[in-house]
Amino acid sequence: MPINVTRSSMPSYEEYCEEIKSIWDTVHLTNMGPIHNRLKGQVREYLGVQNIEMFVNGHLALYCAIKSLGLCGEIITTPFTFASTTNAIVQAGCTPVFCDVKDDYTIDESKIEALITDKTVAILGVHVYGNICDVEAIQKIADKYSLRVIYDAAHAFGVEYKGRGIGDYGDISMFSFHATKVFHTIEGGCLTYRDASLTDKIAKQRNFGIAGEELEVFGTNAKMNEFQAAMGICNLRHIDGEIASRRAAFERYNARLEGACGLKLLQFADGLKQNFAYYPILVDKEKFGMNRDGLAAKLSESGIFARKYFYPLVSENREFGEDMTATTPKALEYSRNILCLPMYAHLDVADVDFICDAILNK
Repeated sequence: MPINVTRSSMPSYEEYCEEIKSIWDTVHLTNMGPIHNRLKGQVREYLGVQNIEMFVNGHLALYCAIKSLGLCGEIITTPFTFASTTNAIVQAGCTPVFCDVKDDYTIDESKIEALITDKTVAILGVHVYGNICDVEAIQKIADKYSLRVIYDAAHAFGVEYKGRGIGDYGDISMFSFHATKVFHTIEGGCLTYRDASLTDKIAKQRNFGIAGEELEVFGTNAKMNEFQAAMGICNLRHIDGEIASRRAAFERYNARLEGACGLKLLQFADGLKQNFAYYPILVDKEKFGMNRDGLAAKLSESGIFARKYFYPLVSENREFGEDMTATTPKALEYSRNILCLPMYAHLDVADVDFICDAILNK
């Protein structure tokens, strides 16, 4: 059997069927139904945040975050992210300004101030592979220049920093509940935020701009349905066990690959409660004796399917019409040399050993 880069966690068939039975009684399929509302409360408690709203997917959640803050102008962000981040900025009518990243793959806060202009309205940082941006330094910059702070926390479900849920930093954070994530609702996502006055604005953006019988803004349709929410209810019951299983695989990788010549492993920030979302390795061609693409091809011959994540950079989108990678050399280097190895709950230690043997005995 092939070993894919990820595999979705699922509850038992019987558990899910039991959770959705009530839908046939209520006939409430979507539009903030009782299962949706129950999941909303449970996720809010689990993430340790003050306010939360649920969405059909993470991309529309991020789009609605930008719109609900009324942003119009330049948003400083990172090109080392999934396409959704930049797409949401552009679709919301703003302009992405790309900042390079640091050795932990998150936005380099030391380079942000040089990019601020009179058109800058926000900083949109991305927590990568379960690692987090320097939220304290970014907030100081934002306060100095009166900027909003949004975080793409798609990779950071359950992550805590200094005992505080990562979704409680910045103005708004977006979490993805896509099927490949640590926690999922098949498709889905949420926004977490501290300012309760944003609730009505977010709700309007999610529901076509409708408030009561009035059309107040240009919104979209981004509501989570009851079947998604039911999957979330089930998966949240097992989330601690899922993360523990990921941790076992992560630590086995570390034990086997630590010190391997030409491979750099992921280093986490101090004070971080991790979720073990991904296992990236940075391949140094000269020291390892093979480049990233060669290693990916070699692994595939053994039925191991890793992922070049993130490649290409979102700043390489042809719609920009010009080379925007010159000012982000580290991001460009990482996009060409990082490989995410298989990582999911219940990945057998024997499979991890098989993968590591294939890497080390190339």
